[in-house]
Amino acid sequence: MPQLSLHTPLGEVTLSEEDGAIVALDWGRGSEQEATPLLREARDQLHDYFDGRRVQFQLPLAPHGTPYQRRVWSALRAIPAGETRSYAEIAREVASHPRAVGQANGRNPIPILIPCHRVVAANGALGGYSGLDGPETKRYLLALEARSLNLPFPSSF
Repeated sequence: MPQLSLHTPLGEVTLSEEDGAIVALDWGRGSEQEATPLLREARDQLHDYFDGRRVQFQLPLAPHGTPYQRRVWSALRAIPAGETRSYAEIAREVASHPRAVGQANGRNPIPILIPCHRVVAANGALGGYSGLDGPETKRYLLALEARSLNLPFPSSF
C-alpha cells in the first residue's frame, strides 16, 4: 500500500492509499514511502489546510470500517469547517446513540480529512480526541479552522 509522510504543525503524519483513494491518516512517520499522484495531492491539500489556505478537502476517501462506522464518518464529513456538532446530533442523524457515535468517531482511520475533531459534547465541552495529544490536538484543529475562516474561537474550548 503506497504511503507518504509529511510534517505538520502537529508532527509527522502518514497518508495511505489503496485502489485510488485515501484509506488512512496515521500519526507518525510511515516506514514505506511512495509518492503517488493522489498522495502528493493529499499532502499539498494538508499543507494548505495547516497554512490556513484551505478548510475543505477534495480527495477520494475510502475508510475501512463497518457499515455503521461509515455512516457516522459520512455524517462527520458533512459538518462544515468552523462548526461543531454534538455526539447526540450525529446520533440523531444516523439513528443511533451518542456513545456508539463516540466509539465510531474514535475509530476514524482518516482524522482531519474526516473531521472527527468537529464533534463535541452535548453541553458544548470539547470532549475527547483519540489522535496524537488528545484534546489539545482537537483544540488546535478547531482553532486553526476558526482562524482560517476569521471566526471567533469559543472560550469554552
